[in-house]
Amino acid sequence: MSRKIEMNMTFDMVRDAVKQPHTRPVVTVAVRADGSVEKVSFVVSSGVAAIDDLVRKVIASQAPYGAFPPALARQYDVIEIRRTWIFDMAIRLE
Repeated sequence: MSRKIEMNMTFDMVRDAVKQPHTRPVVTVAVRADGSVEKVSFVVSSGVAAIDDLVRKVIASQAPYGAFPPALARQYDVIEIRRTWIFDMAIRLE
C-alpha cells in the first residue's frame, strides 16, 4: 500500500493544502483480503481538515490494493496498516 501511494504521483493531489502549517498525520487503513479499503481512521489528525480529507481521497484513489496472499487470507479478513504521512517533495509513509 505504501509503495503504491508513494509511487503514483499522488502528491499533486495535496500540494497546495500541505503548504499550511500542519502536524504529520498518523493514519490507520483497514484493508480487506481482496485489497479493498474497509475504513480509514486518524490516530493523529494533521490539524487541517482539508489535508485530512485529501489523505482519505489519496487512499481511495489508489484502491484497490493488492489482495492478500492465500495463506494470509485464510487467517485474516481485514488487516490494519498504520503509517505516519510526511509531505515534502512527495508523499512518504513511515
